Amino acid sequence: MATGFLILHGVENYRPPGHWQFLLAAQLVERGLEVRYPALPEPDAPELERWLANLQQELTALGGDQRVVVCHSLACLLWFHAAGRGADGTIERLLLVSPPASERVPDTAASFRLDSFDAETVRASVQGEITIVCSDADPYNPVGAQSLYGDALNVPATIIEGGGHITPDTGYGPWPFATEWCLRTQPRI
Repeated sequence: MATGFLILHGVENYRPPGHWQFLLAAQLVERGLEVRYPALPEPDAPELERWLANLQQELTALGGDQRVVVCHSLACLLWFHAAGRGADGTIERLLLVSPPASERVPDTAASFRLDSFDAETVRASVQGEITIVCSDADPYNPVGAQSLYGDALNVPATIIEGGGHITPDTGYGPWPFATEWCLRTQPRI
């Protein structure tokens, strides 16, 4: 069974080579897997509608019998908006890494802020597993992803102590967990 992977970055992310998402994409491609890792438009001042259109294009183009989406930061809120609007096509698995609290989204990306979180539509957008990984020290979500999203989704978040926003700045360039999760081996944080 073929699997296609879609990796979505957050605000101010130009897909730097040292970021765990960039490295994840390269590792999956090396294994001969289909990977889409688009440069979402205007990452310094993203507009929700443009990112939603781009997401829909990527989902349409994504092949594989199983489709897996990996979101970091603002891309998590992108997925929540897309699910709420009934994005065309469900996926098999979803990895949400460092989903921000809506009020902590920078003003330059204010269109991504949520009026409310609709866990039912997010759950309906995923046929199988939803995994949340966050830190207990994320400046973009001091309340915590478990209380904001995990409880509503009935998904226990994996919490990394002192992991910040899970970026290269906090030690997450190479991140074996992401690759292991994508490949369905036993992930270790």
